[in-house]
Amino acid sequence: MTRKTIFLIGFIILKFVLQYVLLSPEYDLQRDEYLHLDQAHHLAWGYLSVPPVTSWISYLIFLLGNSVFWVKFFPALFGVLTLVIVWKTIETLKGNLYALILGATCILLSSLLRINMLYQPNSLDVLCWTAFYYVVVVYIKSEDKNWFYIGAVVFAFGFLNKYNILFLLIGLLPALLLSPQRKILAEKKVYLALLLGLLFILPNLLWQYNNQFPIVHHMKELAETQLVNVDRIGFLKEQLLFFIGAVPVILAALYALLFYKPFSKYRFFFASIIFTLLVFLYFKAKAYYAIGLYPVYIAFGAVFLSDILKSGWKRYLQPVFILIPLLFFIPMYHLAFPNKSPEYIVQHPKKYKELGMLRWEDGKDHALPQDFADMLGWKELARKTDSAYSALPDQDKTIVLCDNYGQAGAINYYTTKGIKAVSFNADYVNWFDLSIPYKNLIRIKEYEEEDNEFKETSPYFKTSRIAGEITNPYAREYKTTVFVFKDATVNINKRLEQEIRDEKDYSK
Repeated sequence: MTRKTIFLIGFIILKFVLQYVLLSPEYDLQRDEYLHLDQAHHLAWGYLSVPPVTSWISYLIFLLGNSVFWVKFFPALFGVLTLVIVWKTIETLKGNLYALILGATCILLSSLLRINMLYQPNSLDVLCWTAFYYVVVVYIKSEDKNWFYIGAVVFAFGFLNKYNILFLLIGLLPALLLSPQRKILAEKKVYLALLLGLLFILPNLLWQYNNQFPIVHHMKELAETQLVNVDRIGFLKEQLLFFIGAVPVILAALYALLFYKPFSKYRFFFASIIFTLLVFLYFKAKAYYAIGLYPVYIAFGAVFLSDILKSGWKRYLQPVFILIPLLFFIPMYHLAFPNKSPEYIVQHPKKYKELGMLRWEDGKDHALPQDFADMLGWKELARKTDSAYSALPDQDKTIVLCDNYGQAGAINYYTTKGIKAVSFNADYVNWFDLSIPYKNLIRIKEYEEEDNEFKETSPYFKTSRIAGEITNPYAREYKTTVFVFKDATVNINKRLEQEIRDEKDYSK
């Protein structure tokens, strides 16, 4: 076994260990994770929220037992594979052992630790961006046209995971056109590879077509409710934070792509990052959408630095570039991860606020970072819903209707009573079972200062009561209430059918 292999195995083990130890057991799964896990029970070629790949992984997690260990394993695995591909990119660029260690350190001690902590499409998205850029690098070096087909498969898989990878092509194509590498676009196999990629993504495109392109509705809603709060200057500032310990390496890469002769064939990568960031800025994208851009530039920078620091007094600077990510990781360890109790964060908010971590998608500051608050209260909600469900007669004729997908997904994940909660929110609008003649309703309602749920719903049932609410003050779902309505005096199913039709009418 070579020294390179030993170091790589060490980084892989450390990556897996960190992904598990940086998460305090005080926290539940995060809101989005519950929705993605529920997709395992509703396999399809598309969803309102994401393309289908997440559901395939969720089904595998379900077969493995659906435990939290496996939920966390797969994003950690995608993070490990991202590190491995950066390692292989450095090898392709003829980087030495120092370059490999520097690149791996920059990837390991970065915001990817937080991204790879949550079971969301983002971890696989970063992996697919990194893998596609690796394919481009290998092709430029080898000119083996079979890499076109590999690139098509990687892109298609990335597309079926998260549409965000389209921004990669939007930024890369004009950069290629402005460089001598535009000759690639004259290759016949490029277009055969494009057809192959199109064939892979066609089922999802057909699903979108057959469902009136819900992605358009989803993006419009996202733009109106979340992206409207995105500050373009803030977007650029956050780019520095994602790989803050690797900023010198990334800057070295940008310099090298312009002036370092061995990288002359890869010069279009400089224009590519500029074009891609400009497109993200134009669309007011969320800052983390761009994370997949940077791993390949860390590879370029590591190789360049290993070359210019290999002799004379400069070799004494080698440890400095490895120490920088480590030194930045120390404050990151204390702030960026849910490894501190909610009480601690509330009592020490200053640095969290300075870094903008308390700012939520609504553009306002809150007591906890949004992701942390989204990981609290779910077990309590499921336990109280189970209790209310158990107290009802005709349980098989009881529907659990939630305000949002997080509530529905959490109840379905933690329930011990076989509950299948639904919502008019997100993908759950397609998962109602209207073959059941519903008689009872358990309504999970987000807290409102003037709640009219009793006034609006009680007239249609013989009895009604409140069965409980989320009491954790740090949970985003704090005071979410469990209402119980028993013995309907109207046809619940007809009302549900109308609500579903209204929700699916995207033209409204």
